Amino acid sequence: MRRNSAYLGGLLAPMMALAWAVVARAEQGGSSAEKSVGNSFKWIHFVIIAIAVYWLFKKILPPYFRRNADKISAAITKAAAAKAEAERQLKDAATKLTSLEHEVAKFRDQAQKDAAAELERLRRMAKLDIEKVGIAAKAEIDAAERAARVELKALAAKLAVDRAESLVAKQMTPAVQEGMINNFVRSLQGRPN
Repeated sequence: MRRNSAYLGGLLAPMMALAWAVVARAEQGGSSAEKSVGNSFKWIHFVIIAIAVYWLFKKILPPYFRRNADKISAAITKAAAAKAEAERQLKDAATKLTSLEHEVAKFRDQAQKDAAAELERLRRMAKLDIEKVGIAAKAEIDAAERAARVELKALAAKLAVDRAESLVAKQMTPAVQEGMINNFVRSLQGRPN
């Protein structure tokens, strides 16, 4: 405040000297003196208003401009911080993107390895299943062969019995039957009880 008053006082003195010079000049002229005096008073009035306006602007505008400059400075600082944060986030995103591409490549390689391992496992299982089916088929064939042999033997035995029965029926006469019974009874009599 004291600084502004000293500045204003320093400015007021030359202005007043200018105003007195205008008035003195106006007094030197004659009939145009009245015009000059009127002009002088206009100039004095202008100088007073200019000083008042200057003083108001000097008093009011600097704090306003200072506040405005502070706001602009704060906005610039905030913008610089936001820019730095955005650049940091961009750098982080780029790093993550790079690492993501690396991880995707790693996952792709791992997936290919897993797929190859799964394919190999499925091949082994298919081979084992084929072997099991082969063993089961062989066992079934062997069982069917044994059953067929047993059935064939039973059929052959039945045919043999039927054939023997028909032969015996053809050759068996009542006389042969009586002779057989007599031989059987004799063989029983010779045995001890």
